[in-house]
Amino acid sequence: MSEADPREATGLAEPGLAAALEAILLVVDEPVAEVTLAQVLERPTHEVAAALRDLAAEYTAAGRGFDLREVAGGWRYYTRAECAPFVERFVRDGQQTRLTQAALETLSVVAYRQPVSRARISAIRGVNSDGVMRTLVARGLVEEAGTDPESQAVLYRTTSYFLERLGLRDLGELPELAPFLPEDVENLEETK
Repeated sequence: MSEADPREATGLAEPGLAAALEAILLVVDEPVAEVTLAQVLERPTHEVAAALRDLAAEYTAAGRGFDLREVAGGWRYYTRAECAPFVERFVRDGQQTRLTQAALETLSVVAYRQPVSRARISAIRGVNSDGVMRTLVARGLVEEAGTDPESQAVLYRTTSYFLERLGLRDLGELPELAPFLPEDVENLEETK
């Protein structure tokens, strides 16, 4: 007597690629790479990539309250920007947790100078940044990236969560700094 497939006995058919992708992406808490999804689903990566793009286009065309985005090297569901106020009200009950000006400045230094030490960050900002760095690490926006071979100082870099929160695929999508710098930036560095 041969052993039957339990799905056949219950009359359940195997879900299609789109349904399987939706099910997996509903339970993830960080973006999942196409290659990982392809391995799990035992399908070619190009098929998975095409299905993800089709799903994203379908959600946009249908005007759903969520969309599927490729960020930080993977795919994940997000609420649509126009629905964000309702979601925030529901989740936070009106409370907002924003980064302070000091945290934003420090995060910018790390993003553009990474990997960078706390001492270098403090030198660039002109104030001690240790407390702010602890906050950024605790929030998962910054992480340790090894040590400097010369000074043995701990180096820091931004995380994939940082990319995800900014909606970036990689650091190459950060805006150029040049338009925001003073015209005489070389002389400013020399005078410090």
